[in-house]
Amino acid sequence: MIIHVANPIYDSVFKYIMEDERIAKTILSALLKKELVHVTVRPHEYCNTTRDTLSMFRIDFAATVREKEGNEIKDRIVLIELQKTWLNTETLRFRQYLGAQYNNKNNIREADEKGYAYPMVAVYLLGHKVGNIKEPIVYVNHDVFDYNGNVVAEGNAEPFVESLTHNSIIVQIPRLQGNVNNRLEKVLSVFDQTNVEGDTQQVLKIDEDKYADDNDMMYVLHKLTAAAANSEMRQDMNVEDEFYKAIEDRDTAIMQRDKILKEQSEQLSQQSEQLSQQSEQLSQQSEQLSQQSEQLKNMAKALSASGLSNEQISQMTGISITQIAYLLE
Repeated sequence: MIIHVANPIYDSVFKYIMEDERIAKTILSALLKKELVHVTVRPHEYCNTTRDTLSMFRIDFAATVREKEGNEIKDRIVLIELQKTWLNTETLRFRQYLGAQYNNKNNIREADEKGYAYPMVAVYLLGHKVGNIKEPIVYVNHDVFDYNGNVVAEGNAEPFVESLTHNSIIVQIPRLQGNVNNRLEKVLSVFDQTNVEGDTQQVLKIDEDKYADDNDMMYVLHKLTAAAANSEMRQDMNVEDEFYKAIEDRDTAIMQRDKILKEQSEQLSQQSEQLSQQSEQLSQQSEQLSQQSEQLKNMAKALSASGLSNEQISQMTGISITQIAYLLE
């Protein structure tokens, strides 16, 4: 059965679902490919970022990850820094936020005398494509090597290393396009923008039957359905649409202005080139006239030296007596 749900690419909808621990565990567990025992939102001043020229929604989680180490099952805390944006984004903005997280004293492990930080994973949900990377989801994981390039098996789990490096997960939402080949792509399929319904991006049409065997995903869909029916949520989405429309109008105006300026610059460049050519031509003509004047002067002096009067020279050359007098000065 086809149902209509709120589009989670909107900041208001995304915040609404990610503040639900069950949904946060479903999405983050699929991204990390690990079992998450517990997930909590970590409040900070950056969570609901103020909009300026770009949307950048940020939210942080503290997740208790259950992993098998040898024959033992251990739980450990991992910080997950999630950033979502609709638009092409300067990487400096991501780096600035990463820097703030590295400087945050709250990220230091409790009762750790050496000041080691919790391991951190950065997740980027992008509403745009990244260069020529064709895969919708890519993992950027660090490793520890010795001088010869061999992996140091115990290196990654060392607190000193974890405090200074982090792994990243990059999701290109435009490249999802209905592809479901694994658990993560199934979870992220609710972000697939090819399911947009009608002229607005606010609503997605989803085939509920594809998720009938997955209680967690059915829960996500029911939450998104509730968001679509919530008048305040729809109003928040309208505000976001107005914001992005203003950005698009501004960008269009800038593009048109830049196009006009480019055309004017090209015209001025052509005019400058033409003036330069004309100046060169005038310079050549001036040089030719100077040479001709010198030749006439030499000829007049030669004829005068042969004993001819100015009148006779004028009759022979057709040059006025006044000009001959000037040439012989």
